[in-house]
Amino acid sequence: MTKANTMQNDQFSKLESSETGISEQEAYDRLQKYGKNKLEEKEKTTALKVFAGQFVNLIVWVLMAAAGISLFIGEIIDFVVIMFTVAVVIILGFFQEYRAEKAMEALMNIVQPQTTVLRDGKMRKVLTEDIVPGDVLVLETGDKVPADGVLFGSVALKIDESALTGESVPVEKNENDKIYAGTQLVHGKCNTFVTETGMNTRIGQIASLIQTKDENTPLQNKIRKLSLTLAMLAIMASALTFLIGLSIGAPFADMLIISLALAVAAIPEGLPLTLTITLAYGMKKMAGHNAIIRKMLAVEALGSTTVICTDKTGTLTRNEMTVERIFVSDDVLELKGTGYEPKGEILKKGNTFDLSEEPTTKKLLKGIALCNNSSIEKRHDKWEVVGDPTEIALTVAAAKADLWKDDLEKGYQMLEEIVFTSERKIMTTIHKTPGGTVSFTKGAPEFILPDCSKIEKNGISQAITEHEMEMILEKNLEFAGSAYRVLAVACKENIVEKTNLNAEKEMTFLGLVAMIDPPREEVKEAVTICKDAGIQVIMITGDNQETAKAIARDIGLFDNGQGCGTYKDDKLQHIAQDCAVTGDELNELDEEEFSTIVENIHVYARTMPEQKLRIVQALQKKGHIVAMTGDGVNDAPALKKANIGIAMGIKGTDVAKESSVMILQDDNFATIVEAVKEGRAIYDNIEKFITYLISRNFMLIILIMAGIGLLGFDLIPLLALQILFINMFNEIMPAISLGLDPAADGIMKKPPREPEDNFLKKRNLTMVISLALIMGIAAFLVFALSRPSEDVVMARTLVFATVVSMILFIPLAFRSLERSVFSIGIFSNKLMIAGVVATFLATMSVMYIPYLNKVFGLLPLSSREWIVPMSVAFITFLMAEGLKYLMNRYTKVPYSY
Repeated sequence: MTKANTMQNDQFSKLESSETGISEQEAYDRLQKYGKNKLEEKEKTTALKVFAGQFVNLIVWVLMAAAGISLFIGEIIDFVVIMFTVAVVIILGFFQEYRAEKAMEALMNIVQPQTTVLRDGKMRKVLTEDIVPGDVLVLETGDKVPADGVLFGSVALKIDESALTGESVPVEKNENDKIYAGTQLVHGKCNTFVTETGMNTRIGQIASLIQTKDENTPLQNKIRKLSLTLAMLAIMASALTFLIGLSIGAPFADMLIISLALAVAAIPEGLPLTLTITLAYGMKKMAGHNAIIRKMLAVEALGSTTVICTDKTGTLTRNEMTVERIFVSDDVLELKGTGYEPKGEILKKGNTFDLSEEPTTKKLLKGIALCNNSSIEKRHDKWEVVGDPTEIALTVAAAKADLWKDDLEKGYQMLEEIVFTSERKIMTTIHKTPGGTVSFTKGAPEFILPDCSKIEKNGISQAITEHEMEMILEKNLEFAGSAYRVLAVACKENIVEKTNLNAEKEMTFLGLVAMIDPPREEVKEAVTICKDAGIQVIMITGDNQETAKAIARDIGLFDNGQGCGTYKDDKLQHIAQDCAVTGDELNELDEEEFSTIVENIHVYARTMPEQKLRIVQALQKKGHIVAMTGDGVNDAPALKKANIGIAMGIKGTDVAKESSVMILQDDNFATIVEAVKEGRAIYDNIEKFITYLISRNFMLIILIMAGIGLLGFDLIPLLALQILFINMFNEIMPAISLGLDPAADGIMKKPPREPEDNFLKKRNLTMVISLALIMGIAAFLVFALSRPSEDVVMARTLVFATVVSMILFIPLAFRSLERSVFSIGIFSNKLMIAGVVATFLATMSVMYIPYLNKVFGLLPLSSREWIVPMSVAFITFLMAEGLKYLMNRYTKVPYSY
């Protein structure tokens, strides 16, 4: 008994099965024991869970507390207005996230619904989820593998494992080799003994890796920190004022109202709503550029990205092998066009030529079309392909010369195929023609050349010399050094049918065919833009190192001889010379060594999923905001761990999509650039409206505390309802218009901001405090000089009008924290102009409509009485512009992009 047979029998006996499979009853019993063959979700994302997630914002809780106090003291209007705002924020956020969140549902469709198995010795179609260990699968070309198993019968089998391993070239499989769920047969057929199903498969183990708790985005952390700071400020200001009031004998109810006013003044009620609208608008805008955002709070993180880790196959490259060069008759032909569309010229020395005058070239193209098991067909204006990517590339190359496989086969009837194996590394087909029997052979040059006794050049066959063999091998090395996969093509004529095994002896060499999975056309420009934006692009792939480095050089990840740093350690210096590291080399690095060199590596080759996780984690420990692009199952754990997981929408597996926060609908790497640009614009806008809102709220705190401290609690400048109205209806529209401001010119020429930057960094905080003091003092002076002791209602109305008038001017100053609004263009944000004017007019309604002005405690003003509020508001705008100029000059921030 052979070793292979012994291994097979061991497998069969282990699970009590045989080559004829198991019985239906045994399959039923095992289904109860092992469970369904499907990937299970540990925690389902329910509507209730998404809804509950809307309450993580601390400001929402502070607002609800303020609403509760309002209800407790009988301020029903305040309560209704605050709760309305809370409801809008929660409902809008819920619908945006619930519509995008599908968490693992599509995973259930990663394998085909039905699979052929042997049960009771007969072939039967069963539901894929009903496959159990011990089943025997019967698989053919095109089938997806539904479970992990071991081969015990196969014919010319090749499996595409790119979704699992990142390998762009199908892997040949033989007896006793393992095959894995989620991969696909591209050539041959097989019988497979099932060993693992469901979550016990390799894809199931990867799925378990991605079912980890979602980590907070940088925006969530910053908003939580800001909310906590503002909440503490509100509590401290309210508590201090309340205690001071009680200590001087003020009525309890009055001080509670004043404390509520301060709490309302300290909290920017419009912040959650403005943030939600800004992010929702960003999601919609990105969707228009083919980038679907699945989690709202992740939109901004794109703008923080410092590193993009990207898979090679299908992301940087097309995942479509393409013949680019042919060496024939001592010339190198160039084939234009990429991918599987048979469109493109064949050039000789840069010029087109008549193929009828190049008989050897025509014979070679015929050979690669006929010695081939792939097919291409145009259906519904789209080219559909079947077969091994390498063979598809050869079929397409021949079709570019108008040599179609289907047409050729009419004159070249195939008699026999001598299949490719890993030992032989060649494939031969034998054909019957009107002129006799001929064969065509393709395979590795080093295996074909020794069996060639002749060489054909320009239609003339002659004995091949040693010099010609050396030249062919040198050309092979030259192509291989440029990351091409090279095949040799040979033929033999006048074969005697009874001695077909001799078809691969004494052959005539025709030429070399060089192919590559080419980079996407737009990738090089996208990488350049990333470099200009200070974003490092790192390739992480399962392919071999030389191919990965060649692609990396081609798209501009690094230059030849550039090097990636100098290290005393010989092991690190060896890696730094190439800017690349393999999975095996990575395993040899301890955490300290890897941490030392991780920021200087541009290419990781032959990696495994766990290693991708390690790379992402190492970069994050260095303080980087990491985006990870990918399309395969192998990318899923790193996509889940990365700050921004970006999946390919067309060729991406469902596992990758459900592990990501962003999906590229067009699989276009350049779409990431547009998304990063939008992410940066969103962050800038969030920074602008937060600075605006907080400066306005600080102004109200200063105004109220100055009134209480200097004039007594009887002469508070603004009532709680007036403050709430200003915060909710007078500030939100300007803040929203700031949140929807277009991206500034040159935004992708700036380096990424520091990940630890806060919204209220030194420059912004100084501007907030300074502007709050300017506006607060100006408003207080208006109140104090309006003789409030004689007519407090009129004084409050003038202060209210002053604060309201500021909406016409102050938001313009916040359109850029670095540039003057006059250089941007006052009217370039039409939404802001329309919004602030409409809001100003609507706000005045509470002063002029009889019932409303009574409710709000205001009086209608004459046109003459508006002069002071308008003048003060305009002066504060000019001071804001001047302060902005001084602050940027002081902090050495460029005044323009």
